[in-house]
Amino acid sequence: MSRESILTSVRRGLRRGPLPTDQTAMLLARLERHQRHLIPARSRLPHPEQVDLFVRNIEKEFGSITRLPDFDSVPEAVADYLMAQNLPSAFAMAPHPELQAIPWSNRPLLTIREGRAQATDAVSVQHAFAAIAETGTLMLPSAPVRPTTLNLLADTEIVVLRASRLVGAYEEAWDLLRAEMGGMPRNVMLVTGPSRSADIEQTLELGAHGPRRLHVLLVEDTAGA
Repeated sequence: MSRESILTSVRRGLRRGPLPTDQTAMLLARLERHQRHLIPARSRLPHPEQVDLFVRNIEKEFGSITRLPDFDSVPEAVADYLMAQNLPSAFAMAPHPELQAIPWSNRPLLTIREGRAQATDAVSVQHAFAAIAETGTLMLPSAPVRPTTLNLLADTEIVVLRASRLVGAYEEAWDLLRAEMGGMPRNVMLVTGPSRSADIEQTLELGAHGPRRLHVLLVEDTAGA
């Protein structure tokens, strides 16, 4: 079904035709302005305190986090986490340049396959575009270097995040996205903790629609963070 046929069906349901020219112009102008919503006071903190807030919110939402001094520490942190969770040492990894530059050879027992996740992958390693302190949320826009399937198919997702990419509020993360990606990608996933649902008898079930475990490796690349 084409875009125009969808819009025609919507207009028919609303019992009206196309919008008048002045209303169309008003809506387009509003979209161009990217009008900001309210920014919660809890996010208005010095950056080191935003990092601490992010950590607390990740843990509150059933995720886990390890703070690392640099990217060179990532292979050991991944190996330690997989061992602690009794998980296989093989994983699918996003083909992002920052992840590719990590010295994975320091941990030769790790088996890495770059690219999209497959249904048989137990673990994925993803690259975070940004994160939001106010809710402990990761922003994961789709891109060839950041396959969306890595966020959905594996039972365990490990996300590598630079502390310098952590902002206080959602609006600041959207600002980063517009400035650096030049517009909206096809998909933007906002991930707050592992997948979960309480739809059945109000019993919380982890891994309902995606990863059962979410582990963040926070690389502290900001002074004082």
